[in-house]
Amino acid sequence: MITFNLRILVLKNWILVLMNKFITILLILIFNFYSFALAESMVKARTAIVVDYHSDKVLYEYEPDAQIYPASMTKIMTSIIAFDLINKGRLSLDDKFVISENAWRLSQSGYSSMFIMVNDEVSVENLLKGIVIASGNDACVALAEGIAGSEEAFAEMMNEKAAEIGMSSTNFSNSSGINDPENYSTVRDIALMSKYLIANYPDFYELYKVKNFTWDRTGGEPIKQGNRNPLLYKKIGVDGIKTGYLAVEQYSLASSMKKDTRRIIAVGSGFPTKNLRSSQSLKLLNWGFRNSNTYEISKKGETFFELDTWLGKKNKIKAITKDDYYITLDKKNIRHLKIYLQYDGPIEAPIQKDQNIANLIVLNKEKIIKTLPLYASEKVSKVNFFKSLITSLNYLIWGDV
Repeated sequence: MITFNLRILVLKNWILVLMNKFITILLILIFNFYSFALAESMVKARTAIVVDYHSDKVLYEYEPDAQIYPASMTKIMTSIIAFDLINKGRLSLDDKFVISENAWRLSQSGYSSMFIMVNDEVSVENLLKGIVIASGNDACVALAEGIAGSEEAFAEMMNEKAAEIGMSSTNFSNSSGINDPENYSTVRDIALMSKYLIANYPDFYELYKVKNFTWDRTGGEPIKQGNRNPLLYKKIGVDGIKTGYLAVEQYSLASSMKKDTRRIIAVGSGFPTKNLRSSQSLKLLNWGFRNSNTYEISKKGETFFELDTWLGKKNKIKAITKDDYYITLDKKNIRHLKIYLQYDGPIEAPIQKDQNIANLIVLNKEKIIKTLPLYASEKVSKVNFFKSLITSLNYLIWGDV
């Protein structure tokens, strides 16, 4: 009887184990199916990416390395070249370029235009407004020719800058983004370029949120054009950056939204309609803010700790960071975040300024996600021989440094 009961108990336990395994496998399959379905249905675009500006964390991606024709998003790089030259003192907003027939022709070809005329003398400032706000292809060519002598030479400058930024899947063949098989990129690279512009030219980036531009054209009434970015008009924190359209690519948009101190960049391409470009881009941005938070771990030059020294003329040394560092986590994972100090102390002199003297270890769910070096804030010389000897004897006798 006891044996029979034991057999029944063993059988029941075995059935329970099988049921638990079945339920676990079923849940995994459901979760994977749901995740796949989410990736498929998250956005109605051929390719998309959402990135946290401060931490560079990719919050969402769908075919982010698929090749695209960036269309007018190309103009982000065109403006970067000009902003860079202005910052270096090699170009001025007040400089004027004479408009060529080549540039003017684009304003007569049905493309988005600033409507400049042949032989007009137009300032760099107005050309940039025509590019960023009115999305003028004619203004792009005029700026390119004025800076580099030809659009082909300007495209070489664009590609050099793209390589510097790390846009490894991009090639520019023109300054405006008009249809050309050799003018291609990816949404990942466009997001990288967008961040570069915002980070390196914050004052000029203000131009991207200006809602309209009036050009007092030659031989006609002034033309007022609105910014092509539809999200600027929704008063939700979007402050850039650039739309695009080509028949072969459909609609595209690189956008950036800021809430308090946090910023998110979203890029999508292959939206079937204008309305979907707007609604789906907003969906991507809101999804990023809703499902994650970004936390500041350190600021450049910030003192984290004062660490003891050994045989130094100063008893303590400040450990500082050289870079800003942020971490982005799903909101549900913040409770798993841990940070601790790693160093061998006391730190023996001599200590050089900027010497790596410790590390800050950042963990999430017990997994190291970042090792942040800490550096000596100043030089600490070693004490002379006699003081060194006394200090060493004190330590041997009293255990006190």
